Amino acid sequence: MTQIIFGTRIAKNARLRLGCCGTLFQDNRQKILLTRRADNGQWCLPGGGVDPGEDVSEACARELLEETGLHVHLRRLLGVYSSPDCVIQYTNGDRFQIVALNFEVEAAGGELTLNNEVTDFGYFSAQEIADLDLLPNHRIRIQDAYSNQVMPYIR
Repeated sequence: MTQIIFGTRIAKNARLRLGCCGTLFQDNRQKILLTRRADNGQWCLPGGGVDPGEDVSEACARELLEETGLHVHLRRLLGVYSSPDCVIQYTNGDRFQIVALNFEVEAAGGELTLNNEVTDFGYFSAQEIADLDLLPNHRIRIQDAYSNQVMPYIR
């Protein structure tokens, strides 16, 4: 099972991985699209790793299409997240410190669909998200998205 592990400078012995996720608002910015991961059952913003040969906008759009079935356009960068106190450990034992870019996106077509990575999806308000079993490193990204700050967060 994929795990997120916290500890003081735990990422010191991990590899770096660049990732991105997308925040898709609905209902006049009152709700955000979340997906439930197949590997650990937790809710998160849709996204994933940047592949070699891609730029971050291509990676974000590809990951959202793969995970949600939606074609998206990137609107703006909401934040950059790179905590050295957090690693993602995959089932094979690989550990990564993720440098994640969170983008606000808008839907440009497609249809929400499930796949082998996602078992459920839905639009949730901030109050509803508070009660979800959410990937812990996504809470701050969602909080930042709802803050409506003009400049991107660097965390």
